Amino acid sequence: MDERMLIDRATAGDREAFAALYLLYRDSLYRYAYFRLGNESDAEDAVSACIVAAYENIRTLRSQQAFRGWIFRILYRCCCALVKEQVKANDREGEEALDRLPSTDGGIGPELKEAFGVLDETDREIVLLSVIAGYNSREIAAILSLKPSTVRSRLSRGLSKMRAFLDDTE
Repeated sequence: MDERMLIDRATAGDREAFAALYLLYRDSLYRYAYFRLGNESDAEDAVSACIVAAYENIRTLRSQQAFRGWIFRILYRCCCALVKEQVKANDREGEEALDRLPSTDGGIGPELKEAFGVLDETDREIVLLSVIAGYNSREIAAILSLKPSTVRSRLSRGLSKMRAFLDDTE
């Protein structure tokens, strides 16, 4: 069954169709959450919360073409909510927790982690959605409520900042 048919059936309340959609998107959802949150447990929690919210709200989906961006917007919000909960639970400064990046055991080296640190939160999200999740500027714009041209320019500037930082550290 193709993706469009699965989306139609899922919006009509078909649990099996929704489960099949989850299987199609599971890896990219998890990969984004992992790089956004920095560890397996938090990534799994965020993806689980995303899937529950998506299942509960699938009938609000306006069009088949919007599904990919719609589910990633939900995941983005779940990741943000998880970080905010951790900030409250750990009684830390908000900026410290929001600026968390993946640990080096996740395959990202310390230099790259530091390079991500030169970016502000929005630019970091844009780079992660583009490089890790594989979204184009139009899709990222829909997720982050920005214009596609803004996403393209911020992605270019962000990657340039990271490249310059990495060149300076060599």
